[in-house]
Order: sequence, then structure tokens, then C-alpha cells
Amino acid sequence: MATLNISTRMSLLKPTTPDFLPSSNTLTHFLAFQSRPRNIRPPHNKNHNHASFTLRSMTIAEEKHKGHLNSSNGPLGNPEKYSLYDDQSIDYYSMGQARVTPNSRRKTKIVCTIGPSTSTREMIWKLAETGMNVARLNMSHGDHSSHQKTIDLVKEYNSQFDDKILASVATIECTLFCIHIVCSVLNAETMIGVTVETIGPEVRSGDLPQPIMLKEGQEFNFTIKRGVSTENTVSVNYDDFVTDVEVGDILLVDGGMMSLVVKSKTHDTVKCEVVDGGELKSRRHLNVRGKSATLPSITDKDWEDIKFGVDNQVDFYAVSFVKDAKVVHELKDYLRSCNADIHVIVKIESADSIPNLHTIIPASDGAMVARGDLGAELPIEDVPLLQEDIIRRCQRMQKPVIVATNMLESMINQPTPTRAEVSDIAIAVREGADAVMLSGETAHGKFPLKAVKVMHSVALRNESSLPITTAPPSELSYKNRMGEIFAFHATTMSNTINTPIIVFTRTGSMAILLSHYRPHSTIFAFTNEVRIKQRLGLYHGVLPIYMEFSNDAEETFSRALKLLLDRGHLKEGEHVTLVQSGAQPIWRSESTHHIQVRRVQS
Repeated sequence: MATLNISTRMSLLKPTTPDFLPSSNTLTHFLAFQSRPRNIRPPHNKNHNHASFTLRSMTIAEEKHKGHLNSSNGPLGNPEKYSLYDDQSIDYYSMGQARVTPNSRRKTKIVCTIGPSTSTREMIWKLAETGMNVARLNMSHGDHSSHQKTIDLVKEYNSQFDDKILASVATIECTLFCIHIVCSVLNAETMIGVTVETIGPEVRSGDLPQPIMLKEGQEFNFTIKRGVSTENTVSVNYDDFVTDVEVGDILLVDGGMMSLVVKSKTHDTVKCEVVDGGELKSRRHLNVRGKSATLPSITDKDWEDIKFGVDNQVDFYAVSFVKDAKVVHELKDYLRSCNADIHVIVKIESADSIPNLHTIIPASDGAMVARGDLGAELPIEDVPLLQEDIIRRCQRMQKPVIVATNMLESMINQPTPTRAEVSDIAIAVREGADAVMLSGETAHGKFPLKAVKVMHSVALRNESSLPITTAPPSELSYKNRMGEIFAFHATTMSNTINTPIIVFTRTGSMAILLSHYRPHSTIFAFTNEVRIKQRLGLYHGVLPIYMEFSNDAEETFSRALKLLLDRGHLKEGEHVTLVQSGAQPIWRSESTHHIQVRRVQS
């Protein structure tokens, strides 16, 4: 076992981390450092204390070697992984293929919208087994009764693990054999999170008894009168619609599937001419190119839906059409008043939100790139650039980011995706999205399970071909960056010697930091909080596992390793990087953090 202990009472000099370890064929022991603060007086700042590291022990078995350093986990620091794009004669077919195995775990998470095609018990079970990590409830469709049914089914699915969790707690004092039996049947991957997505200030057409075919050049009207549905006029749900639009504005229906130009208006009706026709169905979303509705970001209907989510203890809110940080603070204040532990995901989909990204994202717990409405309110050619920018901002701020809308749109009606859709998923994965989302594909599509399988396989394949890089945290000398420093070095160690990471967390903070640095291997995040387990299911590369912590650290470590061994996540003889660090100390003094490299033994 190798251990790195650092006291948080000191600051760290910027380390120099080599890309590769010294060459050898057999790794018997890795690093063992212990920090010892020394009174070093810098010439210009007598109050600035530095840490000096004393090497306690290091044993490397040297042999004559050919090739690169190897361990029981595989090659260490293989330079080919760092020069993936340097060779102009790359075999693109085999690129990363060796790293996709039957036991490979997808790091990019999948959010599935639940609707008529998937709202049964059987389908929710199958979605979870196929790859769904988070179930999305779109409050634009359905009612509280139908959404309650879905939440109850997801809770029922998750509850099948509760008995096993309680059983494992009850047998902590039993023999190691008893613990082995109980823990081995705990499925670590399958508890599903729930997100409620508010409607927001959406402008939608009214209900229609049957679809209306709009033809180019046809006159068609939208009225603020309720309940109107004729062949040339339909209601809208927004009383200020006539006030907000101007003659010459372009109206986009259903994310741009149809478009109309405003010709004139009266006190209650907007008269248009169809530019691009199509089939108008009930409750289609309306946008005005380059404009946002003047409705508040959280409407009265949204507050009802938010209370519904609080009552059901959902994991996330996805708040639609967030224009500024004020609405995020307002919602978080409300949640605190309800003592509700629910994270707020902001949907970036309006033109007004773009200038305020620098305040919206920090105020939130994560973001969603909602490309449908974003592309309706802004030039469509800007959407890919905005997607990349939002992903990078979220990565810098250590927030999860979801890429959504039209990812496998053709699979609503077809069993296979277009090649462009496959590339779209790949781009989101390679840009570093934490999750990708299915909307109509799983809500009302004909092939929801196939859509999830496609998303899973495309994400897994592209993750395998990504180069391994680890960007160092900024401002290494600051004490409040200690968590970042440890996440960075744990990731560097894991990538260098090709080990999975095991972290123990009560709040999820260290698991989130590790996810931010995108280690190549899986982050096994053990927590004794069920809600933290479900929430961590959204973060890139994190496989959350519920387990009660005992007062004895070594006992808990042993049970965690045995669980992973029994589930087939680890093999005997492999090495793992074990991290003890985070917002709340577990089995350690508050001033000490640990990184350990351990060999897995049964």
C-alpha cells in the first residue's frame, strides 16, 4: 500500500508531475510520501509558508525492460495515448478499440424523458437496465397524476435495492462471509434519479381536435381568445402575445419545423402568412426569432410543479428559459425554506440568457444546453458554438452539463439513427458533456429502447478514443483549493498507473471534483446517503454506490473492495487509487487528506 498524506494547514508549491513513471515491467510498490511542514522563509513574504516533502520509502523492482512500464492493471503511461492525433497515418477504425471491452463502463450519463411510450412499469425497468441514469418528467405534457405514477414507479424500481442496503447494514457485525453474500447482490449502477422540468414562460398553441396542415402562402392566425380551433385560427396561451410581436416578425412553430411571417394584428389576433408549412398539432411551442417572451421565468404553473417536486423529493429541477441569476436565487431560497435538498439545473435556451451566462451558471447546480429553443431564438449556425462554450464554462465551474434536443430525432419513427445524429452524440461526448438527453425519442417514440442503446454505444465508443489529459488546478498555493489539489493528483496518479478511483463521501463533493478532472478510469463513489447516490448518477464517470460506513476505516475499505470484487468491477491483483478527502472528514482528523494505492486481494 502506498500513501500520500498532506496537512491542510499548509500551502503547496506547484508540483512537477512527470508524464510517465520510470520504466519497469513490474510494479511492487508505488509512492509513499509524507508531508512535513518546515519553516522556510521566502525572501519576499515572511508570512508565506511552503510545504516540503520528505520521501519516506520507495521500492521499484527494476528489470531489463522492453517497451513500457506495466502493472497488473495494464500499461502505465503509454505514450501512444498522449499522441493519438500526432500520426497522420492513424488507423481510425482501431482507434481506441482495444479500450472497449465487455466490462467497459460508459462515463457519459443518459437522461430519458418519460412519456406514453415508456410510462409503464415494464418500460421503466427496461430503460434503467438498458442505460437510463436519470428519468425526466416534462411538465409541459401530462398532469400531476400521470407524473406521480412515474415517480412512484421509479421509487419502486429503486426500492428493490433498499432491502439489500438495510440487510448489509444489519450484517456489519456478522462474519466476513455474511457480508460477502449480502454485498455481492447489491446492484451498484441502477438507482435512477428524477428530474422535474418546469414549463417556464413558454408560448404554446392550444389544443386541436385533429392536426391542421399548413401550406406555404396560406393565411393563418393566432388569437389570445381561449378555446379557438378552426382551420385558419388557433388559440395561444399567452395574453401578451399580440403586444410582444410586431409586423414583420418571424414566428417559429415547434422549434422551427414550421415558420410564419406576421402581416398584421388586431387587439386580440396576430395575422400571419405561412412561409414553411407542415402539420400543426396540439400544444406546439411558438418562438419569435430573436425575441424572448416577457413572462417571468417561473410562472404560477411552475410554482405548482415545483411544490409537486418538493412533495415527492425529486433530485433535480430543470428550470426553463432562465434569463438571469435572480430566478435561480429565488428558487433556491424557496427550496431552503422547504428544507428541500433538490439541485437546480438551468436550461439555456433563450436569447436573453446568453449575455448572463457568467452569473447564471455559477448560481446554479448545473446547466442544460436546450438547443431547440436556443436555435429558434438565435441564428441556428451559432448553436454549435454556444454548446461548446456552455460545456467549457460548466467544466471550469465544476457544474454538470447536459446536452439536449434532437439528438436521435429520427429514431422517433425509425429503428436506426442518421449518421449525422451519431456524430452529434459523439461531439457532445468529446466536448465533455456530463450527460446527453433523449426527449421525444423515449417519451413518444416507437423505438425508445433502441434509442438508449444507440446513445450508450456511441458514447462508450467515443470515450474510448479520447486522449488522456489532466489540466492542473489554478492557484495551487491557496488553502481553499486543497480539495482541487487532491482531486488533480488522484486523477494524475490514476491515469499514470491505470487504476480506478475509490472515494468515500457524505456530501458528494470530492466525487464531483474528481469527475471534473475526467480520469480515464471509473470513479467508484461510496456514500452512506441515498440522495447523494442518486444525485451523483448525473456526473461524468461517477459510479455511485450506497454503503453504510462503520467507525473503522479499514473495515469499510475492505467491505468496499470486496463489494467491487464480487460485482466484477475489480479483479484480484489489480491496484486501486483510494481517496479520503472532501468537505466532511471521515475517519480522519480535519487537517489530513489521504491518497492511497492499494492492491486488491480477496
